[in-house]
Amino acid sequence: MDPTTTGAPAPGPRAADDHGLADVTSSETTLRRFLHGLPGVDTVGLEARASALGTRSIKTTAKAYAIDLAISMIDLTTLEGADTPGKVRSLGAKAVYPDPTDRSTPRVAAVCVYPDMVATAKAAVAGSGVKVASVATAFPAGRAALDVKLADVRDAVAAGADEIDMVIDRGAFLSGRYMKVYEEIRAVKEASGAARLKVIFETGELSTYDNIRRASWLGMLGGADFIKTSTGKVAVNATPPNTLLMLEAVRDFRAQTGVQVGVKPAGGIRTTKDAVKFLVLVNETAGEDWLDNHWFRFGASSLLNDLLMQRQKLATGRYSGPDYVTVD
Repeated sequence: MDPTTTGAPAPGPRAADDHGLADVTSSETTLRRFLHGLPGVDTVGLEARASALGTRSIKTTAKAYAIDLAISMIDLTTLEGADTPGKVRSLGAKAVYPDPTDRSTPRVAAVCVYPDMVATAKAAVAGSGVKVASVATAFPAGRAALDVKLADVRDAVAAGADEIDMVIDRGAFLSGRYMKVYEEIRAVKEASGAARLKVIFETGELSTYDNIRRASWLGMLGGADFIKTSTGKVAVNATPPNTLLMLEAVRDFRAQTGVQVGVKPAGGIRTTKDAVKFLVLVNETAGEDWLDNHWFRFGASSLLNDLLMQRQKLATGRYSGPDYVTVD
């Protein structure tokens, strides 16, 4: 598959009950019974498998392909209070031409910004095929009333966002109010319109692997187009074990419902070696159908620079100088 292109065309809004599990979400009781009836996670087995897959060695042409594929999967991200239109325009230019000296370098998948920067980002990547993603729903804490969250989403969509990254109410989830979380995802999905919805769990705050599995299924039941590990704003973000667990969930969800959902690890993935480990996890767990930027993304800012430097090393046999890549 050509890593510079997406796979299937983006689907329209997916009805939240078209997965054949509508009875599961008919009440708080049935939803709780379903989520707590999921198989318990074997912590030792999960971590051992993630560790073992991380030792796979990728060389020469396979490595070159993996680097280009990883570049094409990046959501190039700036989510700081000090973001300016100039910084976002610069990020958009880098997304379209990651290496201006080599136009064969793939474009990234998307630029991810706050809602007030969507219009600027949209103009910066116009005509390139690079998507504009926007965090919403009172990111990163998610502590706001539902009507405020939905207004946040609608503002981002009205400004041109192609994708919405929402955060779940972790307080509601951890206190067992699963229906509240489910209904909020449903409402955000509806407000997102044709924009694809990524549902962020903040796995570092969910405490257990069992909770990550339950959150994964809850997000997919609610209509997520992607499930995402984290905001990148807490101490523990994407890890191989929690991403492996989410990949198992999307694989099993498709086997049961026929609906394919993407996965996005975010935060803490900084090197080419890290990215390749995650691609191996995708291939060995969910399968080749997910090895495409329509179904797998990296939420990252610094990762792209290392990928570009490794790509140049493969092409020329030497590492570039420190001024080869821009510092975001």
